[in-house]
Amino acid sequence: MKPIWIVDDDESIRWVLEKALARENLATRSFSNARDAIEALKTSTPQVLVSDIRMPGESGLALLQEVKVNHPGLPVIIMTAFSDLDSAVAAFQGGAFEYLAKPFDLDKAVELIRRALDESLREASVEQLLSDTPEMLGQAPAMQDVFRAIGRLSQSNVTVLITGESGTGKELVARALHKHSPRSGQPFIALNTAAIPKDLLESELFGHERGAFTGAQAMRRGRFEQAEGGTLFLDEIGDMPFDLQTRLLRVLSDGHFYRVGGHQPLKADVRVIAATHQNLETRVREGLFREDLYHRLNVIRLRLPPLRERREDIPILTRFFLAQSARQLGVEAKRMSDNAMQFLAGLDLPGNVRQLENLCNWITVMAPGQTVEVKDLPPELIDGQAAMAAGAGPSSSAPASLLSPTASVGSDPQTAFISVNGGIAASAPFQHGHILNGAPIAGAGTGGGNGNGSWVALLEAEAASMLSAGRPEVMDALGRQFESALIKTALRYTHGRKNDAAVRLGIGRNTITRKIHELGIDGAKDE
Repeated sequence: MKPIWIVDDDESIRWVLEKALARENLATRSFSNARDAIEALKTSTPQVLVSDIRMPGESGLALLQEVKVNHPGLPVIIMTAFSDLDSAVAAFQGGAFEYLAKPFDLDKAVELIRRALDESLREASVEQLLSDTPEMLGQAPAMQDVFRAIGRLSQSNVTVLITGESGTGKELVARALHKHSPRSGQPFIALNTAAIPKDLLESELFGHERGAFTGAQAMRRGRFEQAEGGTLFLDEIGDMPFDLQTRLLRVLSDGHFYRVGGHQPLKADVRVIAATHQNLETRVREGLFREDLYHRLNVIRLRLPPLRERREDIPILTRFFLAQSARQLGVEAKRMSDNAMQFLAGLDLPGNVRQLENLCNWITVMAPGQTVEVKDLPPELIDGQAAMAAGAGPSSSAPASLLSPTASVGSDPQTAFISVNGGIAASAPFQHGHILNGAPIAGAGTGGGNGNGSWVALLEAEAASMLSAGRPEVMDALGRQFESALIKTALRYTHGRKNDAAVRLGIGRNTITRKIHELGIDGAKDE
């Protein structure tokens, strides 16, 4: 790690900060004036720069301006007198990380430098990510599964079907599959089948001969020919017209096709990767998608998780998109406060990664300060989250282990609508779990808040039922089932990896091991 530079004409200030930072095992380098620091910046850079604002010769603001021109990611802390408010404002306008009012509390000064240091290290990691032009970002277990699948398919030409909600990055996965395949040196051609009118889609895919239809004044090569030897990515394949599905099936079956209006078969050496946000099995049952084509495409299936299933990736994605947006616009990257980042991580973001990227572009242009607070985010996000918290939305969560015996569950094993006495109580992640014995809940309505549909209300009703029946050790019985439900859910989301589950639950590794043993939970593994 690079040293922290201290620039101040007051030797006592430099000495105090040097000693305090040395106790924190942080290296320092000091300058008595801004001109020497500016000269040193030509050959080296600090991790953080701390500078007085008023010094003989060049001022701290001139140094700040020099840094922001040539080293925009370097955090600068400006020291200023309490009475010098105009200087503090000028420091912020110039892009300072923070200002430190003199005389300052030494512990608070070190804490502020520590925060700037953390920010500098984060910026450095984002810069590294940008310079490496990553295909995809993600540390969540669900994304690691996707990365492993891409690795396993790296030397294969097999057809792949990518499923996932809109905005999850299906084309990025397709590009990664192409880049790491034996076809990487050949073209990657992408076509969104839902974005092209039906009458033109056939020509887009297969090309046409001159005079094949009105306006066809010259022969045109289609996407299959353009992708020869490489990869053809067909996005939103579920929206492809039924008659064109037959032609696509023939290409996948025997590798030959005809241009529109053509009579000579053409050979296609193309790997096809398809993607859809729709449920193709349902489309097949409804007669909207050919079953034989479905089986041709569904050789290997990759499911991309929505962002709400990988919330731990939101901070790194946010920092990446903010840095990317700032670079594109030629401005300094905005920083999210801890509260704002926590707020973002709690949003469902139905548009997934694409929505988050657009949000970061909005923040770069519209947020008033360099450090973004919750109040600086788009009003519709704040208002929507407030409405959900007040019980206006369907996001309240009801653990499956806290249902009454009359509860029924929807058909989707991942997100089930829990019905209590005919009313929808809540929507929650669900997989076969224990159901408590207790009296039916009367008048359960739409979930949220503290109403009867809330899982807390269901818990209270279960506790009341057990207490009225004279059941012994109610706290222990409910506590064990509650812990069991939490751990089983965490293990399901981490694919049985108990260490990852412990991290996501916020408990220790030894604690989850002991609980798994005590509660008799199966399916956990160390790695």
